[in-house]
Amino acid sequence: MGPDRAIGIVGGTGMLGRAIADALLDRQVVSARQLWVANRSGAEGAFDDHPGVNMTTSHQAVADACDVILLVVPPASAASIAMDASERLVISVMAGVSIAQLGTFTCARRIIRAMSSPAAREGLAYSPWCASDDVTAGDRKSAVAIFEACGLTDEVESEAHIECFTAMTGPVPGFVAFYAKAMVDYAETQGIAPDIANRAVRQLFLGAGTLMSTGTMTPAEHVTQMINYAGTTAAGLQEMDRSSITKDIAKGLDAAVARTRSIG
Repeated sequence: MGPDRAIGIVGGTGMLGRAIADALLDRQVVSARQLWVANRSGAEGAFDDHPGVNMTTSHQAVADACDVILLVVPPASAASIAMDASERLVISVMAGVSIAQLGTFTCARRIIRAMSSPAAREGLAYSPWCASDDVTAGDRKSAVAIFEACGLTDEVESEAHIECFTAMTGPVPGFVAFYAKAMVDYAETQGIAPDIANRAVRQLFLGAGTLMSTGTMTPAEHVTQMINYAGTTAAGLQEMDRSSITKDIAKGLDAAVARTRSIG
């Protein structure tokens, strides 16, 4: 899709909505004059760094003006969307809100349910999505253009897969941060100063994430390589493999997925 096709974002001044808006503007997926943002205040100053963005408090105004509408409001507020977007492509990144519910709230038939994160601003989000039966090939191209501006994207087979990704890759990298916190805590028990422990672990995760993102090996292959190297890391990995940590992580993910499926 080109910068002259109108895109609307309902909830475009929240953390995630603004991140997606900035990604679309900065990477020229949409021009400022063709971007519509709806929020409760309609504050015109919200996009001073992108003059020309259309601000409104009316969801219907967005539906009337735009070809593609992104829904980025809290799931608890989903019912308040209330618009007639029957002839539009509607893309939702609201956790736990089903395609069927989205059709009820928007009157749309062409619906894409997705997940993303505020890392979209830096082009680092992962945004999986699935489509309703009425979504066209052109709609799919539009979704890919939007989400590639935010980072990486894939179409997945079902809403159940979106729910899994919602739990794993939600707006805050909670599971990764939890593991990092455990490493920082361990370092502190060994007498390492908290600021140094935090600095070291932050850099470790930055380096590891970059290597896994840009390299060809899978995470499993990285683990196997380290074990085969038979060094200090191998000793730690082998001990973890003998523990219940993998099952415990799965339990945590199961709980997050269950919450995703009930939140809508």
